[in-house]
Amino acid sequence: MIDDRASRGLLISALGSAVVAVSTFLPWYTVSITAAGAAAAQQQLTSVAQQYGNANLQTMAGQVGAGFSSVAGRPLTTVSAHEALKYTSVILLLLAGVSLLASLLRLAGMLEAGGGLIAIVGFVAILCVLLRMLAPPNPETALISLSLSWGVWLALVGAVAIAVGGVWSPPPARDPELHPSYRL
Repeated sequence: MIDDRASRGLLISALGSAVVAVSTFLPWYTVSITAAGAAAAQQQLTSVAQQYGNANLQTMAGQVGAGFSSVAGRPLTTVSAHEALKYTSVILLLLAGVSLLASLLRLAGMLEAGGGLIAIVGFVAILCVLLRMLAPPNPETALISLSLSWGVWLALVGAVAIAVGGVWSPPPARDPELHPSYRL
């Protein structure tokens, strides 16, 4: 029989697992153009207008290009962990699935393991998320930059919930009548 404390811990782990799984498809990184990227775009636009356009197009390209510097540093788009992190997103989805399955099986009484396995899975998920927070993917060019977005923080909260829920749910009590090997 599972006591209230263990069932709360297992529910926290199950919810954390769902949060981690969903967060891999949410924005983890914000993509913005750098000052060098804005200058390169302005230079390319001017070059194309001079090569292929008339005086009117060149004037319009100059006006549009002058506004490129105001775009530098502003967020252009976001990228999810699933899009940017090929292997880390798969690992996080597997960890979320294992912890969700273990939590639900333990809640149903079909698994006799304690919360230690779930806690270990949560700590591994925390390490994976922290690794990608401290070492985000490097853009292939210096024209854009990546910064952390809200999805990575949600993944960290979910991973912490898995670990805390696993630590909070102690192993089930063994009945000596059912398990003679545990008699004193």
